Amino acid sequence: MKTVRLILGDQLNSNHSWFKDINENILYCIFEMRQETDYVIHHIQKVTGFFAAMRSFSKELNEKGHSVKYLSILDKENTNSLTKNLNIVLEKFQAEKFEYLLPDEYRLDKQLKVFCKDLSINNEVYETEHFYTKREELATFFKGKKQFLMENFYRNMRKKHQILVINDQPEGGKWNFDKSNRKKWKENTLIPPFKSFDNNVENILAEINKAEIKTIGKINPKYFEYPINRDQALIQLDYFCENLLVHFGDYQDAMHTNQIYLYHSRISFAMNIKLISPKEVIEKTLEIYRFKKEEIEIAQVEGFIRQILGWREYMRGMYWNFMPDYKKLNELNNKNKLPEFYWTGKTKMNCLKNSINNSLDNSYAHHIQRLMITGNYALLAQTNPDEVDAWYLGIYADAVEWVQLPNTRGMSQFADGGKIATKPYVSSGSYINKMGNYCDSCVYNKKEKITKDACPFNSLYWNFLDDKKKELSGNFRMGMMYSLLRKITPENLFKIKEKAAHIIAVSYTHLRAHETPEHLVCRLLL
Repeated sequence: MKTVRLILGDQLNSNHSWFKDINENILYCIFEMRQETDYVIHHIQKVTGFFAAMRSFSKELNEKGHSVKYLSILDKENTNSLTKNLNIVLEKFQAEKFEYLLPDEYRLDKQLKVFCKDLSINNEVYETEHFYTKREELATFFKGKKQFLMENFYRNMRKKHQILVINDQPEGGKWNFDKSNRKKWKENTLIPPFKSFDNNVENILAEINKAEIKTIGKINPKYFEYPINRDQALIQLDYFCENLLVHFGDYQDAMHTNQIYLYHSRISFAMNIKLISPKEVIEKTLEIYRFKKEEIEIAQVEGFIRQILGWREYMRGMYWNFMPDYKKLNELNNKNKLPEFYWTGKTKMNCLKNSINNSLDNSYAHHIQRLMITGNYALLAQTNPDEVDAWYLGIYADAVEWVQLPNTRGMSQFADGGKIATKPYVSSGSYINKMGNYCDSCVYNKKEKITKDACPFNSLYWNFLDDKKKELSGNFRMGMMYSLLRKITPENLFKIKEKAAHIIAVSYTHLRAHETPEHLVCRLLL
């Protein structure tokens, strides 16, 4: 039977059972498509990284003897539509069966289901053999429960897979060492340098430019620094485990003007396109921990494993449990536009300038920069979560919707009303100062609320709490802050709100990097 098998750009798993045997009657299809590059404006490193990894994977399959139909972005046969490309290939190959792997994004899952309904040949769908969990596993675990606490899910995963567990009890005496993972980095520990991969992507960049794909951000065409094949992913993992794991937990929430990555692994892009599996990452981490137990504390290891076994699997489960309605949630009714400096990095706020420029330069920011700097400001400015989603999905190389959407709309923007986070993750300038050195060289005063040089986060914070009293004052975790809000005199609260309104208004006075004057007029009219 002649069979066509589809491989999407985030399904580059060479260990999948599909590839165990060579069969001349099976044709694998991989497509670069405008359908995927254009639905939001992506970072140039994200588009380039996907294309480079897809081409590398296609080459690997060919070298192993598999038959591959690869359509590059400029290929004359390429319609830039997934279903149109598939119809052409199925007809040319005279296929008798179509097979694909479960997509991790709802829109692609729906598109392929509709496509298969109209097919006149047999079709079959397979698991990607990547995650610890199945799509529906989280929904089953929380069935009948009112809250979807990640901690409960995480502990169950630890027990189920016997990870850092001894006789069903947590190794080290605690399930969660988060309180030990909040140290401020003071340039007092050595971070061994990592040599960038020699991934020359000049040809891919030339094709992207010729195709006139709109992108944001910067790129080094000669040294694309994220793994684009399995061997590189394993090198990246080894480097992290040997050099950075020892302090990962300590500084996983830290931020510093002189550091882009600190002790973070930079393995998320490779994981999210499935060059390497979460199980491999965790097993390697545990192997190094067991071997270097005298050097590496359990808090470092647990903090890292929690991100993968806990948050990553939890976010995927929440995504599939609540889609497609989840993408429309806006429980705080936020409607403002995303400030223009998110696209340019041009702001005097040092924390935002550093975090956004790092994002534009590297298509990367770690979870606290995403949550407590860019996400925090967007929420305090009461930004429409649709705009926040589009920015996060586009700017980060590791952003695919199943993990981006629940993290952004749920954890960061509280637009789901508390399905993921038990309270909004908002703060004034004090938290930012506590976890980093951004405030040290900032033109704004982190302690002031209404003076000319007051940190914008401060007035925005109290204004947000006041504006959202109806939605949030009953939240048990917000009680202390609302008690403090009530102690602010009406006169001072008026000044705070006036300051916040001015800050929000001036955020939209300039063009975004990708807009024309006509776009600006349209935005101001809305």
